[in-house]
Amino acid sequence: MSDSATPKPVRPLEAIERRVLGTLIEKGKTTPDQYPLSLNALVTGCNQKSNRDPAMTLDEEQVTRALASLRQTGAVAEVYGSGKIPRYRHLAYEWLGVEKEELAILGEMLLRGEQTEGDLRGRASRMDPIPDLDVLRMHLDRLAARGLVIWLSPPGRGRMLTHGLLPPEKLDKVRAGLGISGASVAAAPPEALPKTLPAEPPAPPAPSPASGGLEDRVAALERTVADLRERIAALEPTCGPVTP
Repeated sequence: MSDSATPKPVRPLEAIERRVLGTLIEKGKTTPDQYPLSLNALVTGCNQKSNRDPAMTLDEEQVTRALASLRQTGAVAEVYGSGKIPRYRHLAYEWLGVEKEELAILGEMLLRGEQTEGDLRGRASRMDPIPDLDVLRMHLDRLAARGLVIWLSPPGRGRMLTHGLLPPEKLDKVRAGLGISGASVAAAPPEALPKTLPAEPPAPPAPSPASGGLEDRVAALERTVADLRERIAALEPTCGPVTP
């Protein structure tokens, strides 16, 4: 007997649910010969010291309760193989509607929480290769557009992010711990934000018939160039450097 794989609405997850789902995602990718997991193997995986933050000491009852709620949500299934012992596998591909690299990214954040882009790329690559930050950001843009990734700090070196499966009060605590307010950070990286172009610059005034000389035309062009530079400088904080 197995649970239905019909996708159900995505909801925030509690701490033990996040650890259980993250562990199932990780083990499905890194030790496929031992997957799906028995309850005992899942408890061991949840409590392991490596690749986990924070460390947890969960018992079978706690993990069983988390499995029950995840099964009801549609994120986990109970299955039976050749033996009589039930095993568990995630349905995260269907539940979240993501591809394999995106699931590796989310799985890593479920296991460790908030982290920088650079750390995330290295850690998620142990599940599925992510060759560089440009490829990572492409996946993050898609996840952020669906609310599955939350940016915690402004663009720049060491930018922090987390997954979008945190309850609102937990997300507020994470932001407070980093000294960040939700209103101060964009919900998506700058690459995913619409880039507004400067308004059409005013046409240079036509030289008067009285002057009509080269000096007047040069002065008008210089004023136009200065105006364009001011507009471009105003855009750089959100759209990045623009070459006129």
